[in-house]
Amino acid sequence: MSRLYLEKKRIRGNKLGEGNHFPAMRNALGQKFESRAGEDDGLFIGYGMLPNIMPHSMQDQYSREEEDLCFDSAVLENGNLKAVFLPGLGGRLWSLQDKRTGRDLIYENPVFRPVNFALRNAWIAGGVEWNIGGRGHGAYTLSPLFTAELEDEDGTPVLRMYEFCRERGVTWQMDFFLPEGSEFLFARMRVVNPRKEVVPMYWWSNIAVREIGRQRVVAPAESTYSNAYEDEKHHPLSKWDLPFAEGFDCTFPKNHELPKDHFFNIPDGRRKFEALISEDGLGLVHASTRRLAGRKLFVWGQSPGGRHWQRRLSSPSAPDYLEIQAGLCKTQMECCPMPPESAWEWLEAYGSLTTRPEEIFSSWDSAVREAESALEAVLPESRLDSMLLRTRETFALKKGRLLFSGSAWGALENLRRLHGNEPPLSAHLDFGEPGAEQEPWIGLLKYGSLPETDPETVFPSYQIQKEWFELLKKSSAGTAGSFQWNTWLHLGLCHYYREDFERAEECFRNSLHLASSPLALYAMANLCRATGRKESSATFFRAVLRKRLYDISLAKECFRGILEAGKAEMILELFPLLPEKSQAVPMLRLLYASALAETGDWRAAQTILEEAGGLTSRTFRKGKPLFPTSTVRSALWKPGKKAWILILRKSGFLSALTCA
Repeated sequence: MSRLYLEKKRIRGNKLGEGNHFPAMRNALGQKFESRAGEDDGLFIGYGMLPNIMPHSMQDQYSREEEDLCFDSAVLENGNLKAVFLPGLGGRLWSLQDKRTGRDLIYENPVFRPVNFALRNAWIAGGVEWNIGGRGHGAYTLSPLFTAELEDEDGTPVLRMYEFCRERGVTWQMDFFLPEGSEFLFARMRVVNPRKEVVPMYWWSNIAVREIGRQRVVAPAESTYSNAYEDEKHHPLSKWDLPFAEGFDCTFPKNHELPKDHFFNIPDGRRKFEALISEDGLGLVHASTRRLAGRKLFVWGQSPGGRHWQRRLSSPSAPDYLEIQAGLCKTQMECCPMPPESAWEWLEAYGSLTTRPEEIFSSWDSAVREAESALEAVLPESRLDSMLLRTRETFALKKGRLLFSGSAWGALENLRRLHGNEPPLSAHLDFGEPGAEQEPWIGLLKYGSLPETDPETVFPSYQIQKEWFELLKKSSAGTAGSFQWNTWLHLGLCHYYREDFERAEECFRNSLHLASSPLALYAMANLCRATGRKESSATFFRAVLRKRLYDISLAKECFRGILEAGKAEMILELFPLLPEKSQAVPMLRLLYASALAETGDWRAAQTILEEAGGLTSRTFRKGKPLFPTSTVRSALWKPGKKAWILILRKSGFLSALTCA
């Protein structure tokens, strides 16, 4: 029988610690978009990009030592497949096994190893990741989701995971089910925009698959949009005919030397699927109803740089992996405009596909025909369409029994909507009750002002949503709110998020006039950074760090800001004041070495980089991989780019690392 059960999942890895309590005022990805696609392609390049990841704070603390970790898992299983989900890690599908062959259909990472790849910093490789809200690995990728269980009309168990997406003010719901005898795992997705305005919507399902032997990725497209990684914030997009994009057959993953994105341009009238087939004709296929229009291939490439990053994300003995992905738009440089008060639903299917390898590894047209006909034989598109409609009535809008809780921000939004005589968020979803993080906003809602707060307190509780912005404006004009440092601070953050820097600065200065709080000093430092006032930015960063020398997350951000401002001598002053524990943090040591190099003390900087066999850190952000060389020193400082060019000793390749 098909069944759903809970068990503990034990994984060796680096523990994810407490997050940064300061607001995330930087843009993690940047906004440089260059599209070389045609005027008839209908892409929304640049539409809906977020200025930063507020109201969230960063997840930038994870342990350096490996240990045995234990996670709650939810398992769906029938006679053919076993799917393991981790609700506490963004609902990630951790593994999917074909029980008949013993084959792992997706890549199961043998370790839990966070690195600085996501919008909130921490990200892990492997499995299937669900991304909503803004471009990149999203805010919820390593956060707990609400998890519930219910049943289809025939008794098939349904695993539901859902949350309130704070960036967009929408709800998202994922209903997974595995009918008895089914060779496919189904994921029924539902996103609801309850707002009375258009919302830019972003969704991508990212599927990691083992890269082994000779493989080909197949999608029913005649062209592809190729994304080049020129630097951290510049990824120009070009259009190419398939399969020979950029001078070689890009549909064979191992043909790529460097990391690469390919967004397959599937025509509107074609079925939406993508398959990765091995030389024996077997592979994984991901298919969906037509709402999910985009398909993508990501590879790390065969260069030493890509190989090294795979080892950092996994273990030395683990196989390489690549990703096939599916999204609402054709590329990840865009969002789709979602109408007011609307719901978007689609159905995804994950399963194995058997094909004739002589056709798959023949011409591109033959490969597409073979994959499409093989998929239609085992999973007709009409079946997906009818299943999506049927399950809307049988379980999609019904309440489930709660197993695990997510955040309490949906509960707060329901309270706000009740206060404003608006209908609640998706009524069949239980968002629980508000908690401690939401208490200040309950006070604003009920009494018109935020509660009095100690100015030295730093709390990870921020809002950028339009309705809260209006309440803050009203409060700041009243008798109580106009004399509260925290009211002016939060109002300024709302202006800053909207890039209204003039009004943001007025608010932050009002807040500082009432209290010299760490939050207001930090906000002013970032505002000066964003508006090009480097010296003032460095001065504010120094001031806030002096108040909280024990705060490792803050020290990283302040050192980075001071380096960007060209005031490296301030770091030489501040670093010795940090506690010994902080001074031992690899990223802070790299930033300190950068300051030493900037001020001309190369010998001391080199010593830091080479101590204990080489400086390593999981919070290094991915840089542009370069080719091996034996003629460059182990570290070169590039003052103009504020970056080190490092020869990473274990793999002997060069990589440009920004001080993120």
